[in-house]
Amino acid sequence: MNNISEKITSYSLESIVGWKGAMSEVYESIKCIVDTDTTVIIRGESGTGKELAANIIHYNSQRAKKPFVKVNIAALPESLIDSELFGYEKGAFTGAVQSKPGRFELASGGTIFLDEIGDMPLSTQVKLLRVLQEREIERLGSVKTTKVDVRILAATHKNLEDMVKLGTFRSDLYYRLNVYPVFLPPLRERKTDIIPLAEHFIAEFCKQHNKTVKRISTPALDMMMSYEWHGNIRELQNCIERAVLMSSDGVIHGYHLSPALQTADFSGTRENRTLKEAVDAFEKELIIETLKSTSGNRSKAAKTLGTTERILGYKCSYHKIDYKHFRSHVKVTKT
Repeated sequence: MNNISEKITSYSLESIVGWKGAMSEVYESIKCIVDTDTTVIIRGESGTGKELAANIIHYNSQRAKKPFVKVNIAALPESLIDSELFGYEKGAFTGAVQSKPGRFELASGGTIFLDEIGDMPLSTQVKLLRVLQEREIERLGSVKTTKVDVRILAATHKNLEDMVKLGTFRSDLYYRLNVYPVFLPPLRERKTDIIPLAEHFIAEFCKQHNKTVKRISTPALDMMMSYEWHGNIRELQNCIERAVLMSSDGVIHGYHLSPALQTADFSGTRENRTLKEAVDAFEKELIIETLKSTSGNRSKAAKTLGTTERILGYKCSYHKIDYKHFRSHVKVTKT
């Protein structure tokens, strides 16, 4: 019960990171149906947070303290999908030495989440349609029907409309599932969420790996904001974990990020600078980052950089850096 209470708190609508901009509409959509038993299908590219959305819907609903059963259809062999979902009786097939309830029975009273519903074979789609219409299942090897009180959430990254046209997804099942669709936009369309999400993951991985990261460098921020994030939130999460593990000075620098973000051809940032211009840019970045970390204290900054305060003053003048600006600089703190 304590574990359920923790999840209810963790997945409360108010505690979720990244509900701004393009996601505000998703937030409002979910708020409208959390307290209902409406069937919901969550649409979006891989890595956009469809399972997270399912968790939010369940743990903010009246069924929050009841079972929440997740099934990844794509991960199940086609020959086992029916027995996993609907259960079986003893002797139903070779190896069925005892009866076993399916996922729908285990979820009764609560919610079942059918992830990657687009991968469900047509033969199983017929049985799922019956569950949606009649709220009853029939175990393999049995002629007895069992009523199930379960809310159904589904998710897919596939284009179901095209699948219906091709005959690989039943149109009647599509309309039964499509009662209340929730569309999750890709991360490239919700760039205002990148930094809050990055900060959230930094805090999470610092705790997990016993590391300390105080801020993200300006070039690293620029790289993250200009990247397309084809893997969406999952790719950002993996990128931040790598950066946290590589950081040794409490700062995430551009060179800590994934190689894909650093590839000039991929990011559209191919260098057209001379060697001197590149060195000057690196030197300026290094001085700015050090002044940020020392709150504009030139003496500390010079010591950190292994130079004298006089030379640092000259470099600041050359690069037109006003060290006083950093005395009131607010660090990007990870919460």
